[in-house]
Amino acid sequence: MTNSNDFKVGVTIEVDGNIYTILEFQHVKPGKGAAIVKTKLKNLRTGSIIEKTFNAGEKVALARIEKKNMQFLYEMNGTYYFMNMTTYEQIELDKSLVEYESKFLKENLEVIMMFYGDEVLGITLPDKVTMKIVRTESAVKGNTTSSAMKDAELETGLVVKVPLFINQDEDILVSTKDGKYVSRA
Repeated sequence: MTNSNDFKVGVTIEVDGNIYTILEFQHVKPGKGAAIVKTKLKNLRTGSIIEKTFNAGEKVALARIEKKNMQFLYEMNGTYYFMNMTTYEQIELDKSLVEYESKFLKENLEVIMMFYGDEVLGITLPDKVTMKIVRTESAVKGNTTSSAMKDAELETGLVVKVPLFINQDEDILVSTKDGKYVSRA
């Protein structure tokens, strides 16, 4: 248990049977009445964000989230297979749990998997991943606009905008936060 006065960003709590991580909090002392704590919480199961108000000093259950280093092995028929890096145990996840992340998953990529008891809440990708360009148009000679971009399809099927000087079969760094080109690898 924790006290609402002790909230910190990133702490995971259990409220009404759901697991949330605290994104923002603010202690408020109105002119009349008791102090309150306003929070912005992210549901770790659904990804939805809610705002909730707690009374100052209210007891809230902490949710113990375990993080394990995992390696992505492969995908087959919408099921993604991961291996625990220490125990070599394999875990299967349905595509619905890694919908966004699947665009960046390639064999042997190391990720962090979050567990609440035996329940898998999702995975955390590295900030940037190296990916190979499988298809892109060649640069048009004479088009030297410094900000000109073209589409490039990556090995996972993700399409990103890259500068004209980037060619097919090159490795590039892609941000997993927004899916944008960062630099050559």
